[in-house]
Amino acid sequence: MEDRVIVKSAEDLPLSGVKVVDLTTIVFGPYTAQILGDLGADVIKVEAPGGDSMRSIGPACNKGMSSIFLGSNRNKRSLVLNLKTDNARAALWRLIETSDMFIHNIRPQKIATLGFDPSAVLGRNPKIIYGGLHGYREAGPYGGRPAYDDIIQCISGLAGTFTERDGSPKMVPSIVADKAAALTAVNGLVAAYVKRLRNGFGSYVECSMFESLASFNLVEHQWGETFSPSKGKAGYERLLSEYRRPHKTRDGFIAILPYTDKHWEDFWTIVDAVECANDERFSTMAMRSQHIDVLYEKLSEFLTSKDTDEWLALLTKADIPVSRVNLLSELSSDEHLVRIGFFREFEHPSEGKLVAPDAGYQFDGASLPVRRPQPRLGEHTHQILSEIGYSEVEILKIIDGEL
Repeated sequence: MEDRVIVKSAEDLPLSGVKVVDLTTIVFGPYTAQILGDLGADVIKVEAPGGDSMRSIGPACNKGMSSIFLGSNRNKRSLVLNLKTDNARAALWRLIETSDMFIHNIRPQKIATLGFDPSAVLGRNPKIIYGGLHGYREAGPYGGRPAYDDIIQCISGLAGTFTERDGSPKMVPSIVADKAAALTAVNGLVAAYVKRLRNGFGSYVECSMFESLASFNLVEHQWGETFSPSKGKAGYERLLSEYRRPHKTRDGFIAILPYTDKHWEDFWTIVDAVECANDERFSTMAMRSQHIDVLYEKLSEFLTSKDTDEWLALLTKADIPVSRVNLLSELSSDEHLVRIGFFREFEHPSEGKLVAPDAGYQFDGASLPVRRPQPRLGEHTHQILSEIGYSEVEILKIIDGEL
């Protein structure tokens, strides 16, 4: 059946013992915090009385527990605080003073109005890692503007790459700006924590969506503009070819990428294309890159002669990179993902049986567990306030001031 091993002890997790105050909403911040929680941190999600707006987006069994919220808020506890009140702000300060990380995705001017800007927080807790998750880097002219995935895909040049290929901009049908920025943020926060282990001091880590996605996009697409003076325009030519796409077979579609010289030699042999094997334009990687459109067009012509499964068998045997084209609905039955137990079922106390995809990495052959189910709004308010020293009377006072 499955070969996956689950980490059995919370103490085995990399960030066990790290306490994170998560003052974030939507996806960028919550996904960042979820990864920290997956890695073992005690993540306390601080929500306004109305809760994270993503609680209401997507299918749900119960109000406030939507699919998108469930996808980015496991391994957390929920604390409700109305930060418009003095008592709630005092409670957040007490929590910050006992925590290792504080992250938020509130615009800089608004977090300063609340009194929780970097200088104030690091002044109260010099050892804390402060994560400001912004739309744009605060020092630039866009600093402080509102930002969402659609906006960042466009301003970062990602949507514009489609113009190079198709003549008009398009958005990737994924909230890739939020998720790429979250991965960047986790790297920065964990690095700052490692630094603190060395010198004992906290840091202010600013991570912004625009800069994250622009940097991400330019790894390959900076191209000729990598050099000064430029050696050509931006844009990796192979990726911008209109023929770089899933290729039609006799009964469907297939993804194939002969890449090395040997891959192409073997492919031409399989399809019995002596003329292509001897074509100077296809002889080396550099030459193929210069003639990528005609190369991919030729490739596509050959693939319509057989069914998808026939090509998968032939090309896999030749060790040429190939795969079928999965629909979203087909991922749950993909034989590789099924064999490794990628989709993990667990019982949620209020939502019933849920399915969570595994992370992209394991530690010592073990997957990271779902230690805590996604929290109901304010589910742990009493517990958390009690942990930081509030009496029953004080807890009720804070709660009453919010409702």
